[in-house]
Amino acid sequence: MAPPPPAELLGVGVVAAWLAMVVAMALLVRHRWPQQREWSRKLVHIGTGPVILVAWGFGIGKAVALPVALVVTLAAALNHRFRLLPAVEDVGRHSYGTIAYGASIAVLLALFWPQQPLAVAAGVLVMAFGDGLAGLIGPALPSPRWRLLGQCKSLAGTAAMAIAAAVVLGGAALLAAGSGQAAPPPLAWLSLALLATALEQLSCYGIDNLTVPVITGVLWSQWSA
Repeated sequence: MAPPPPAELLGVGVVAAWLAMVVAMALLVRHRWPQQREWSRKLVHIGTGPVILVAWGFGIGKAVALPVALVVTLAAALNHRFRLLPAVEDVGRHSYGTIAYGASIAVLLALFWPQQPLAVAAGVLVMAFGDGLAGLIGPALPSPRWRLLGQCKSLAGTAAMAIAAAVVLGGAALLAAGSGQAAPPPLAWLSLALLATALEQLSCYGIDNLTVPVITGVLWSQWSA
């Protein structure tokens, strides 16, 4: 088998450096604000998403991207079990969200990479920014709150999810137009943003980290004109 081209190897290095920086920043945040355990976890959540765009830009193929995603998912599972990096996992509640997040990226890569990179990017980035910002803004701003399947939700957090999802999907549609790829029409991707927001409400055990990206990516692909 031929070795990966130089651009692909450079891309892998950039991805690795980016992830290392994200984890290092999460550790610093945990050290500086130890009482805010959700902040470091959401920093990792948000910071991981853009690696999809890096992988696309450097032309990283499925033969490299998918095994890396599986290794990261395995590392997340080990960290969940042994708490090797508490800044990523220790949030004081029982959640498999980090593992599900890695698994969702692997599923999307297996289904759509590299033929439909925007389907992968749409799913991953909606979850990264939408859920990440919801988890940061929801607890910080006073707004009506409710509990659903044991999870606390808020109007502020839900609004942040909806706005971030719409911005991400709108941005993906612009990228599609600029790169000559198919994308859902505006009404479809706006509906998809609302659906992703609804799915995020069902977040017991962190299952939304799997359902939101995968369903968003699949519907982006199916609804693309």
